[in-house]
Amino acid sequence: MPEEPQVPALDGKSAGEAKGRNKDEVALELMKFIAVTTGYGKATSSATGFSGKATKSSEEYADALFQLFDRCRAAVAKEPGK
Repeated sequence: MPEEPQVPALDGKSAGEAKGRNKDEVALELMKFIAVTTGYGKATSSATGFSGKATKSSEEYADALFQLFDRCRAAVAKEPGK
């Protein structure tokens, strides 16, 4: 009987290996995925003719990532179906 294919997790581990991870590790992987794919926390470029604050300071960017991590932890901690 053929084996069932392994489903990779976000960090390249199989779903079976990922089950042993704690919720903070899962939240961190989720945060990294969101931050990289969406540019979360980075300043967006403004339209032509409009100038605002072009870049965020390191502290503002770090604060945005901490807030995203807290939101990811809350999402991971929720029980399914609630």
